[in-house]
Amino acid sequence: KSDMGRISQSVLLGAIKAVQEMTADEKLRLADEIFSLQPNLLGAVLALRGLGVPAAKQEFALEMLLLCFQAMMESGLTWPLITVVEQENQMQRHTTLLRFFESLDGRSEQKNCIREYIDAHPEPELLAWVMMQSRDWLLKSAPEESDKYVLLAVANFVSCIAYVPLPVERPPRIQ
Repeated sequence: KSDMGRISQSVLLGAIKAVQEMTADEKLRLADEIFSLQPNLLGAVLALRGLGVPAAKQEFALEMLLLCFQAMMESGLTWPLITVVEQENQMQRHTTLLRFFESLDGRSEQKNCIREYIDAHPEPELLAWVMMQSRDWLLKSAPEESDKYVLLAVANFVSCIAYVPLPVERPPRIQ
């Protein structure tokens, strides 16, 4: 299952290593590249300030975006612009899923449904890594109401990457 997504395990591991080894200047250049190629994803991080998310917590969302974008670039695929409409569609989808999982609260089906969702996700490696990072971040930081906005933004990066339609590559014509 490790190579089923658009972003394989090896690509993800390479992106993690690359971002972890970046200097502050290199991360700034990567953020500039995101602004140029995927401005709406960067806009989702910048919008967190207006939702009352402290700067230190916005930084976690930015780190996750840097990683997701680096993985997109290292995948070798041609990625379309992820639009605000695509982000809103994925956020709506995500919110509906969370409400469904919440409706099963305490029932045995809840864990099974969550496990099935993760197993069937188009980007299982990226989803698992981002979920683990998010869990670790939550454990290390003082809880605030605005944390939910950070988590939703980060989960939405993964959903947008997983579900945005890629352009169809046409085979070269035979002369």
